[in-house]
Amino acid sequence: MKKLVSKAIALSVLVLTGFATPSTAVQAAEVETPLPETNFSFDGIFGTWDKAELQRGFQVYNEVCAACHSLKLLSFRNLEQIGFSEEEVKAIAEQYTVFNGPNAFGEVEEVTAKPSDRIRGKGVYETAPDLSLMSKARAGGAEYVNALMIGYHEAPADEEPAPGTYYNIYFPGKQIAMPQPLFGDDVSYADGTETTVEQLSKDVSAFLAWAAEPHMETRKRMGVKVLLFLIVFTGMLYAVKRKIWADLH
Repeated sequence: MKKLVSKAIALSVLVLTGFATPSTAVQAAEVETPLPETNFSFDGIFGTWDKAELQRGFQVYNEVCAACHSLKLLSFRNLEQIGFSEEEVKAIAEQYTVFNGPNAFGEVEEVTAKPSDRIRGKGVYETAPDLSLMSKARAGGAEYVNALMIGYHEAPADEEPAPGTYYNIYFPGKQIAMPQPLFGDDVSYADGTETTVEQLSKDVSAFLAWAAEPHMETRKRMGVKVLLFLIVFTGMLYAVKRKIWADLH
């Protein structure tokens, strides 16, 4: 009985730590420069998505990042989950093209995208990484993505980057092939939110975190339910244990 109670308590702790966001401090150890702390609405056990932030983040992706990067694991209709209407999603999809075919003659055509199509980007996206899982693929997650966007600086004289690269204090080695993507006047938000580099970066980082894990809220709710069940179950086991040992004595 004692072993059973101990296992239940251990499992409760495991669940509590398992479905929470991984420790940024541990992940950031892989990065040379410590990441600046960023408070996202989805941090922690009870964190949730801020749909207004996610919509702004998609706008940054759509108007800046999509020129080079795709989101192949997302369909346009998935954007309804962050508050876009069917009509808005259809209008967004029409800004993109997809390859259709081959037809009866073996030809592949480039046609206007539909809401059911995957987000393939607007430019020569094959040469740039897909961003669908970028938030999970990098140590530090959304904090790393945010740091990378704001990490471009003038290089010190003794750290001049190699030709074709740019100085970024948060990129391992501090030399990155991607030029600075955000400058603060790239996007104009309809809701009046100030468009500083920091704000644009935070919004698009939040959006990419959602793109990597759109079902996070469901996962967290399930985790809380399991945790509560285990707490109650552990209490019941403890009560039974006391009852059994009381009778024996």
